[in-house]
Amino acid sequence: MTMLEQKLYEIGLFPVITLKNVENAAGVAHALCEGGLPAAEVTFRVPGAAKVIRRMLEAEPDMVVGAGTVLTREQADEAIAAGARFIVTPAFSADIVQYCIEKNVPIMPGCATPSDVEAARALGLTTVKIFPAEAIGGLAAIKAMSAPYHMMKFVPTGGVSAENVTAYLSCPKVLACGGSFMMKSEMLEEGRFDEIRAAVREAVQAIFGFRLYHIGINAGKEADAGVRLLSEMFGQPVREFPGAYFYGNWFEVIRGENGRGKVGHIGIETDCIERAVAYFKRRGFDFIDESAGYDEKGNLTVIYFRDEIMGYALHLSQRK
Repeated sequence: MTMLEQKLYEIGLFPVITLKNVENAAGVAHALCEGGLPAAEVTFRVPGAAKVIRRMLEAEPDMVVGAGTVLTREQADEAIAAGARFIVTPAFSADIVQYCIEKNVPIMPGCATPSDVEAARALGLTTVKIFPAEAIGGLAAIKAMSAPYHMMKFVPTGGVSAENVTAYLSCPKVLACGGSFMMKSEMLEEGRFDEIRAAVREAVQAIFGFRLYHIGINAGKEADAGVRLLSEMFGQPVREFPGAYFYGNWFEVIRGENGRGKVGHIGIETDCIERAVAYFKRRGFDFIDESAGYDEKGNLTVIYFRDEIMGYALHLSQRK
């Protein structure tokens, strides 16, 4: 992956925004970053889009801000001059693609058919936008096209929602998603930054799907008796492993030498552990690298946070 592709992959979802009120650009940038999505595609559907891009990047220099709905070379020049990190077109345009390649600016042309994808591949691109994603068949269409074009990465836009974003991001051929479902246009135009921030946080939760996996208890000598009592009380199955019991999906009861954490640990499950780790690192949280576990394909499956909370170690686990 290029550095841009890696950033977009880690963020997972970039809001597609159309903003007429340029004065709100800085506030929108701050709200997006504080909410957990430091990226945006600013569409050229309205005048002043280049100014919005410039002001967003002045407010949040580390943001990944691109220009969308670019139809002409002139619009591409405006976006590039404003500092756009990438260009997005609604359909495949060989002219715009070649122009951006000459300018050494990443471009994701809109593709709706295998012919579009082939044209993009022939020009040396490795990532394309799929638009309108839901209208052309959604995830099923992407999986079908990714079979012959296994070297390509796809960015579905158009119809992406809180209900289907996790399914899209679970596909290994999907680099990231673009969508506007997390905020209403009036929030942007009226500068309702607190609402934007809250809406973005909800979208982040939709991406990661955090939920309690289990609680680990450092029980030591009391493990056997404790598990028997729990089983009598609630009737959940008990599975025995070296050094621990798993009581249903509720508890991991550590016997013998204590596990991580002063009193135990809390497992949090997520739909995409790699993106979740990147998300927490952006927010200043650290992880214990040597605690990482991987599957047979080398994919990260579990990792512990460095700091404990109330005597509990915390780890993230990839949902199966």
